[in-house]
Formats: sequence, C-alpha cells, structure tokens
Amino acid sequence: MEKEITTIRKNETWNLVDLLEGKNVIGLKWVFKTKYDTDCSVQKYKFKLVARGYSQQQGIDFDETFSPIAHFEIVKTILAMAAQLKWKVYQFDIKSAFLNANLEEKVYVNQLDGFVVKGAEEKVYKLNKELYGFKQALRAWYNKVDSYFRKNGFERSKNEPTMYVKKCQHDLLIVCLYVDGMIYMGSSYSFICEFRSCMMTKIEMTDLGLLPYFLGIEV
Repeated sequence: MEKEITTIRKNETWNLVDLLEGKNVIGLKWVFKTKYDTDCSVQKYKFKLVARGYSQQQGIDFDETFSPIAHFEIVKTILAMAAQLKWKVYQFDIKSAFLNANLEEKVYVNQLDGFVVKGAEEKVYKLNKELYGFKQALRAWYNKVDSYFRKNGFERSKNEPTMYVKKCQHDLLIVCLYVDGMIYMGSSYSFICEFRSCMMTKIEMTDLGLLPYFLGIEV
C-alpha cells in the first residue's frame, strides 16, 4: 500500500486543500485481486486504490463518461492476423494507468485511514489526475493515449477506435488498447523495439513480452 501511495505522490495525483463549499467528498477504498497464469497458478497478488465512484453526482463531479473498449471480435481478428502473417504479439501492462490521465473536473477525496496528515486532519485531497473507480476515469485515460498516438504518426481505425496503425515505408505496426492493457505487433522487430522504447519513456508501464494469455484466450 505504501508503494501505491508513493506512486500517487510521484505522479502529483492530488494536493491537500480545504474543501470548497458545495463540493462533494468521494471516499476511497483498497481493492485486492489475485491474477492467475494460464495453468491456473497464482501469477501475482494485486491491489489498487479505488474511488467510491457510485457516490458521484453528474454535473457536479463529472460530465462525460463514455469511452470505447476493444470489441472481443477485434482482439480475435488481430490474433488471427498475427497467426496468418506469422507475427509475434506483445503486451504492455500500464502501471496505475488512470493516474496518468489528467482530470478536468474539480473532484475531492478523503484522506486515507493510516495515511492522514498530522495537523491537517480536516483537509481533503483535490485530484489533479484520475483514480480507478471514477465514472470519467476511463474516458480521461483513453483521451490521453489517443492524443499521444495521433501526435506520433498513428492512424486510428474508423471502425474500431481502440485500434491504431502506424506505417513507416514498408513497415507496419498495429496496436490495440483494452482498458489499462495494450497488445501490439508489427512487420519489423526494430520498429516494435522503437515503439516499445518510446512508450515506456512516455508512460510508466511493464513490458510483459510475448502475449501468452489475454481475455481468457491462451495464445
């Protein structure tokens, strides 16, 4: 938990302030999850700090919430294409993805039990960036990634807004987003390595290497 709080502070996710009159304070909680490998063995234990987004009020705490998520058929199509072309498929896991997304609305959250700042117990945190659980969090994260891809030569699919393609002479790179995960493949290994290096410099993420398992599919 201390590590998660350190990441939040490092990303300048929030500032300790006095609560403005008429503003809601959103609660926080820890969520724990066990991630399994393809053979059903425990891969790792995960936990994240999540906002109690169900208490948000539209027009006060958020406006737009819609964000596209890759259709399962698109994921299967990309994997089928990789098999046909004999391309390798790779995977990224974005660390605390929503912490990288800027927040447009003014939203406040409580201080966490065990991490209350002495002498400032009555203060709250004003968020600068998103947290998991907020209704607009996924939209903010998608907008950030979409903006980055478009500024760096990627073309977004007209039929699938979570799929991006980048061409460089005879080389081709295909990327597909799924919430805080990303799979990608290409015709050139050097092109893939360049993309991987740029992404890991821009956004804190874990390179999971070759894709072994995704959305219930063993690859």
